[in-house]
Amino acid sequence: MTPPASPSVDVLALGNAIVDVLSHVDDAVIDGLPVNKGGMTLIGAVEAQELYGTLGPGVECSGGSAANTVVGAAMLGVRTAFVGRVRDDQLGQVFTHDIRAAGVQFDTAPATDGPGTAACLVMVTPDAHRTMCTHLGASIELGPDDVDEALVRGSAVLYLEGYLWDPPGAREAMRRAIRIAKDEGRAVALSLSDPFAVDRHRADFLDLVDNDVDILFANEHELTSLYGIDDLDTAFNEVMPLVKVAACTRGEHGAVIVGDGETHVIPAEPAVQVVDTTGAGDLFAAGFLAGWTQGRNLHDCGRMGAVAAAEVISHLGARPEADLRALVTAKVPG
Repeated sequence: MTPPASPSVDVLALGNAIVDVLSHVDDAVIDGLPVNKGGMTLIGAVEAQELYGTLGPGVECSGGSAANTVVGAAMLGVRTAFVGRVRDDQLGQVFTHDIRAAGVQFDTAPATDGPGTAACLVMVTPDAHRTMCTHLGASIELGPDDVDEALVRGSAVLYLEGYLWDPPGAREAMRRAIRIAKDEGRAVALSLSDPFAVDRHRADFLDLVDNDVDILFANEHELTSLYGIDDLDTAFNEVMPLVKVAACTRGEHGAVIVGDGETHVIPAEPAVQVVDTTGAGDLFAAGFLAGWTQGRNLHDCGRMGAVAAAEVISHLGARPEADLRALVTAKVPG
């Protein structure tokens, strides 16, 4: 097999292009909604409008799980690109400006009709947990034709978010991108995203892990849910023969990374304060993939992820506000 050409992009992500609306709420608000606290629930346009009207003042910023990851990786000096669909509306313009301003290549053509740009209503409770209600909007229009074959072939890592598996067209886009990446000998990384997403798509996710995924990102609830068990060690034993690396985050208990025949227990990086856990897993993946594409060892990759995650939970919103590169350089020299 001919070795793949030197990549022009380090991390290419496919994901939902979403604008987040973040609000602080009391637990009573969550208790009064048909949602799972700490999870993500898909809602329609009418429900989104009604819920938006009941929330207090909020902060609007570009988001989306995979988009957050490539923005974080770009801040760490990694060449990144993103594929996701917005509408040619005001929120679509906001998303496009924000992700490009962060240094991420974003060339997906906006939809000119159909639903508006996706929005995620993120409700943050006093314990800093976030509960999300997402109207996928234009992001469900993403399809196989949006996948640029040359871009995928030229990317060292193809990064996929589990949330994107819900819309059928986006699912086919992911399958096409995987086929191209594997044909070119590139690495495929998958984030399981949410235990409820795992519940919805367990059979498909198991098939992806069995056949296509090289790097798996999950938290402990997602990983155990994948195998329908309660024991994390057993879940690791199930997944490790199938992937090159499994990185499992455990909140305040840090992370466990298994790969290359080694197990690395990564302590949580102390945060100045815990304000909002939105994006913690996304930024852990950002730090890890930045280290991976820079040739770091697995322990350093995990430490970079922990530093990035600690920064993003110290304020409202899922995008870093501090100089992430300086933070990582100071705490994970190499």
